[in-house]
Amino acid sequence: MATDWQPTAEITTLRERARLIAALRAFFAERDVFEVETPVLGHGGSSDVHLASLSTQATTPDGRETLWLQTSPEFHMKRLLAAGSGPIFQLARSFRDGEVGRRHNIEFTMLEWYRPGFSLAELIAECEALVRHLLPQDPGPLRQRRYRELFREALEIDPFSVALDELQRLASRHSGLDMADSPRDDCLDLLMSLVIEPTLGREGIDAVVDYPASQAALARRQRDPQDGEWVAARFEIYLAGLELANGYDELTDAAEQRARFNADNTQRRALGRSEVDIDERLLAALAAGMPPACGVALGLDRLLQLALGKQSVAEVMAFATPRC
Repeated sequence: MATDWQPTAEITTLRERARLIAALRAFFAERDVFEVETPVLGHGGSSDVHLASLSTQATTPDGRETLWLQTSPEFHMKRLLAAGSGPIFQLARSFRDGEVGRRHNIEFTMLEWYRPGFSLAELIAECEALVRHLLPQDPGPLRQRRYRELFREALEIDPFSVALDELQRLASRHSGLDMADSPRDDCLDLLMSLVIEPTLGREGIDAVVDYPASQAALARRQRDPQDGEWVAARFEIYLAGLELANGYDELTDAAEQRARFNADNTQRRALGRSEVDIDERLLAALAAGMPPACGVALGLDRLLQLALGKQSVAEVMAFATPRC
């Protein structure tokens, strides 16, 4: 008799999941960050060349339209910030095509929150506090790690200045793939995931900062005070070799954001990938005046996997892909 109708998580685990989510909501209630709900569907998708957005055709008052399933609730939440919401958080169903594995699922839960007036340092501290609030064991101290120094220590290269052909050879050697024609950031991402990430968060919580400016995505860019390089005003949180969270000092310039969306679609075309519709309502919200804010997206299923001592995100989800 077929058994693939059964959940991928044990019922006792799902009860623990519910308990931890209640604790998470209490964490934000204590800090006067209020919970919001925004649509899963939107008129714009993520133009990030490393993400594959899912879309559907729907009949709306404007006729037959393409609507995009969100890769995160970021665009809608920023529209709320521009409307004066103040600090907000959301537990959002999010979708990324083709992402299935021990750490990934096509449909997953993203915890995302925004703090108007916060600095990146304050948001890193709040991420640390949340992780400590939900984990049953002490995860160890928080360490801030510079992206550039991680590459120097692990690979003996400067990721900002190493020649592209040398970087491609290094990426090919570590991955077993032919990276000879790959762009710089693809090589850096590969080396980060294969060589550096598995070592992070082994002695505590690691916050990686000062990523290359080319990897700013929806974050501001700034000068590194140590060496004057342009870097992305963002961070990532790692624990036990897992990337848990990705935080930004949010870009609020509508013209710059449009230019980045267009650049992403240009790169998508060059790679033979489909373009993604630009979210014009997000750009209108930025133009109307989104307040300075820092925000972070945290993979809730990954954090629950660590909190409950499981080996994969499927073990903390009721019905993970392909059993959905």
